[in-house]
Amino acid sequence: MGFLLLGIFIVLMFVGIPIAFVIGIVALVGILDIPYIPEISVPMKMLNGLNSFVLLAVPLFILAANLMNSGKISTKLIDLALAIVGPIRGGLAHANILVSMMFAGVSGASQADTAGVGKILIPSMIKKGYDKETAVGVTAASSTVGVVIPPSIPMIIFAGLSNASVGALFLGGIVPGVLIGIGMMVFIYILAVKRDYPKSAKVEFTKFLKLLVETLPALFTIFIIIGGITTGFFTATEAAAIASLYTLLISMFLYKTIKIKDLPKILVDTLSLSSLSLFALAAASALGELMSYYQLGVIAQDFFTNNVGTKGLFIIIIIAFFLFIGTFMDAIPAMILFVPVILPTALQFGIDPVHLGLVVVMTLAVGLTTPPYGLCLLLAAKIGNMSIERSFVAVLPYLVIILAVLVFIAFFPDIAFYVPKLINPALF
Repeated sequence: MGFLLLGIFIVLMFVGIPIAFVIGIVALVGILDIPYIPEISVPMKMLNGLNSFVLLAVPLFILAANLMNSGKISTKLIDLALAIVGPIRGGLAHANILVSMMFAGVSGASQADTAGVGKILIPSMIKKGYDKETAVGVTAASSTVGVVIPPSIPMIIFAGLSNASVGALFLGGIVPGVLIGIGMMVFIYILAVKRDYPKSAKVEFTKFLKLLVETLPALFTIFIIIGGITTGFFTATEAAAIASLYTLLISMFLYKTIKIKDLPKILVDTLSLSSLSLFALAAASALGELMSYYQLGVIAQDFFTNNVGTKGLFIIIIIAFFLFIGTFMDAIPAMILFVPVILPTALQFGIDPVHLGLVVVMTLAVGLTTPPYGLCLLLAAKIGNMSIERSFVAVLPYLVIILAVLVFIAFFPDIAFYVPKLINPALF
């Protein structure tokens, strides 16, 4: 029966049925074949899978991202980023990376970053003389830091699965996210000098101060989220709610870029996006019941114990596995399906859950830019009017940078945790 279910899973995936429905169908078919498990357990498991306070943060952070885009806050972040790095050769591309890092500190959603920033910067870069490959590649790749730099929706899901500290995961993502951003900027500078990409005129200090003052209320959202969670003042869910409310208030009353009539559309967009992720999570919870019946966790643990003798080899296998899974599956269902399977073995090898979470999340972030599933790649390619094939080739150099940082953090976790331990040692 196990091979039949695997066959159904693969066929439905290639037919083009959404992954959430594929998972649900396989779970239902598998459980119907088991006489000892009642059919009612499928909806019960789906309901229980969503019965978590921390999961409320998912739609709330998506709401914050949608409010940022609708409230033109992303435009203000772009203006500030251009004022900071615009005078460097290839300034628009540098600004693209920098604004993705700032956007990541508010929303935790890479797709929202690609859509909001890409719609503005990809056409601007092409108009200023950048080739389409650079414009699309840097936009898609830099968006991946949205799930690495806190807050991060996949990190919230991983924390719920592994009982790891959300605050520790958030702090642990700061150093890798910054390293990825710096690595991309170094590559862009070399490319810009080689291809003679333009640079912007230096912004006058008074104008820069004005931009900074205008943008500070938006940037303050980052301190609300990260500061509140890491100090224990409020939970990730409460931080997401406060961030959404704060973003709404400054957009409506300070920047005056959102009106009451805009709210229904923003809420509908938020519900449609978050429902996809949460339904996938619910379906994966039902499939988890089936996987428990077949004792996949025990099988995996026995396999690693008998065939993998070192912690380093285990980490390499995990990275390779999630790189493969991430090419055709979203991070959330991928983690729900496979983190419970690998977590006991990781603990047996002495790998801290926070370290494992960073490795898994960073690896799955690569999947956002790899076909056929890579949503960030698909969005950027559509905005830049490029084929998926050309877009993927364009993003490859940036993927090398992400993978280099990933391997570095995987084998030298103390580098990632050095700054977090200084900020809040109690979390580690």
